[in-house]
Amino acid sequence: MIENAITTTLDPSLPSTLPATASLGRLSKPGGSVYDQITSQIIALLEAGTVPWRKPWNAKTGWPRNLVSNKPYRGVNVLLLHAMQYQSPFWLTFKQALELGGHVRKGEKATPVVFWKSLTSAKSAEANPVKEAWLTPETNRRRMMARLYWVFNVSQCENLKNIPPLSAQTGTLAAPMAIVENMPKRPAIKYGLRSAFYSPSEDFVGMPPREVFSTEDAFFSTIFHEHIHASGHATRLNRPTLTESQGFGSDPYCKEELIAEMGAAFLCGHAGIAESTMTDSAAYIQGWLEKLQNDKSLVVSAAAQAQHAADFILGRTPESPTNPEGIE
Repeated sequence: MIENAITTTLDPSLPSTLPATASLGRLSKPGGSVYDQITSQIIALLEAGTVPWRKPWNAKTGWPRNLVSNKPYRGVNVLLLHAMQYQSPFWLTFKQALELGGHVRKGEKATPVVFWKSLTSAKSAEANPVKEAWLTPETNRRRMMARLYWVFNVSQCENLKNIPPLSAQTGTLAAPMAIVENMPKRPAIKYGLRSAFYSPSEDFVGMPPREVFSTEDAFFSTIFHEHIHASGHATRLNRPTLTESQGFGSDPYCKEELIAEMGAAFLCGHAGIAESTMTDSAAYIQGWLEKLQNDKSLVVSAAAQAQHAADFILGRTPESPTNPEGIE
């Protein structure tokens, strides 16, 4: 094993799909800060046995996106909306449903999403308890304000006009290997090793032989994970969770590992990889529950950085962070 390498253990004998999880009721509106509320939703999913960043993608419906703007949701919003298990990928606010001549059915509950606005003054942030300031690398260190909105799936609404038929709702998928090969400033890949890992000191991804993986999806999920790590190298995104961490390869529940897990999930979604490739043991779920309960900003921050890493690998320039979801 190479020293100071972030390692993903590989066991080809593990099942490549998750067991069915109990149906989770639609989420209600708790009080507290944006971080508290989003983290409470993720914790509820984990306690129900669903790990949002390992939930199998439904390649038939595609990426969650806003019905009015047709813009895809990003970051932690993708995980929250996808976990709701609706067939349609389209979401909208209560107001947008009314503007389309329809309405939300009585008794339906909303799902929270976060979007960021430029913070004009510290006083304005203090005036609203559901907003929080945060500095993001994507915005060149501008101070941003996290704001919470509540959205409904089109399946929760009635009489909406001009909804695309389900057959037309699937997005364009990317070839998995093309995602890896087209990564800007891509690191070298060395095959034939005993485990999958990324070495920051030597800047290469180590992978076992492709044939030892139980499925092609398992192979790509793993190589995506390691390339998300590689995106944080000083010559690429210079992510502090990779470049400034001490002993970063020893803690499976560190922030950098969560970034890699989420980032790999985003890339799997873009490639149409519809099955989860790892089992979610009770110990794994408990490990993340303890982390999230002790750090309420972890999941939102990690998801934002995972999205940034996935954008880098895909060669995409992120939308303006002031209203990336098309929410009004």
